[in-house]
Amino acid sequence: MKALVTGATGFIGSSLVRELLKDGVDTRVLVRKNSDTRNIDGLDVEKVYGDIRDGDSVRAALKGCDTFYQTAALYAFWGYDKKAFYDINVEGTKTALNSALEQGVSKVVYTSSMASIGAHGADSPANEETQFNMWKAKDHYTISKYLGEVEALKICKKGLPVVVVNPTIVIGVRDTKPTPSGQIIVDVLNGRWPGYPDSGVNIVDVADVARGHILAAQKGRIGERYILGNRNMHYRDYTALVAEVGGIKPPRLKVPSTLLLATSYIYQLGAFISKKPPIVTPAGVRINKLCWYFDCSKAVKELGLPQTPIRTTVEKAINWFRENGYVKKV
Repeated sequence: MKALVTGATGFIGSSLVRELLKDGVDTRVLVRKNSDTRNIDGLDVEKVYGDIRDGDSVRAALKGCDTFYQTAALYAFWGYDKKAFYDINVEGTKTALNSALEQGVSKVVYTSSMASIGAHGADSPANEETQFNMWKAKDHYTISKYLGEVEALKICKKGLPVVVVNPTIVIGVRDTKPTPSGQIIVDVLNGRWPGYPDSGVNIVDVADVARGHILAAQKGRIGERYILGNRNMHYRDYTALVAEVGGIKPPRLKVPSTLLLATSYIYQLGAFISKKPPIVTPAGVRINKLCWYFDCSKAVKELGLPQTPIRTTVEKAINWFRENGYVKKV
């Protein structure tokens, strides 16, 4: 058995690579020439160079592989031209998966996102059958991930054995960028979150998500999607947990979405000047008006998705961020 992982230098991808190696799987990774490879340096993997937008490089990388994990994506809410989201998350997905179809790969796991399902409120946690509802948010990451999943399922209908996984808010170790999910933890610990939005999210450990990918390849039904998540938490409770574990005072102020939206434009203006990511963006505010709560029981029942206690996951993430200099010293 041999697996190809794209996006292997990233947060989820590098955790997936580690899980595959634990299982003794011969693992090849497709990386770009300019990629930051810190997350996989020293691992016993075969590196090949290419890009998911380059079909020739993907086809060459897939030779001899029976399983393909397409985790590569652009996950950000600031700092990129909108065209980049569609080039990578939509066109890149089409190119990579069509290449896998041509190569006759036995199983493909495509990493989609909770963004492809949308936010439907605290009273009605979304499941795999829930329809996307985020067009009005006008967020290019969210829309591009939805369109990328649509393309993946179209190619599945052509004969590619695709299983889709939809991670929720993923946190844990080796979030080097950090992702927007990890940045929340960093900002809370550094005192940059004086308040919290009146909404919520579903939190999951990156190691559980990585294992969920492997379980999806082993047990997932072709053409199905599986939400890889764990615990639904209001931002008040989530930021309080981060603060408690981090040994600091929690954010106390519930910030109305209208005020948060107005403030986000000021933060964004400051970010353009400082070249540092803003605490919150207008797109981020718009997509968080509703709670991103999910029913993750399908992945737990059908795949056996692990459910690491969220406190344990927060502890691991905070320890890693502190050990690697992301949190200022008191």
